[in-house]
Amino acid sequence: MFKIIVLVACLAVVASAQFYGGDQGHHEDYHTYPKYKYEYGVKDYHTKDHKSQWEKRDGDHVKGQYTLDEADGTHRIVDYSSDHKTGFQPHVQRKGHAHHPHGESYANIEQHY
Repeated sequence: MFKIIVLVACLAVVASAQFYGGDQGHHEDYHTYPKYKYEYGVKDYHTKDHKSQWEKRDGDHVKGQYTLDEADGTHRIVDYSSDHKTGFQPHVQRKGHAHHPHGESYANIEQHY
């Protein structure tokens, strides 16, 4: 009988806490208008890691760009946009000439298994 009284008392405390502002009136609005903008970049001369990105969104329209230096020495630039009508639309550019180790293609390097 004592366990039932304790259980009822605990439930009463929980119910009254919610009734008397236990959630402090905080409610999430999952239907807010999406709008943001960001950018970042890395330029590490020691590791040769060079990359950057920016993106902005206004409602259903997203636009951005990212760039990076590839391991073969080329520079990749990707401009992209996205919306509910056309979907994701990337435009990829490569600048420079690829340089392979030892002056030869990876396909010509002898494999040891």
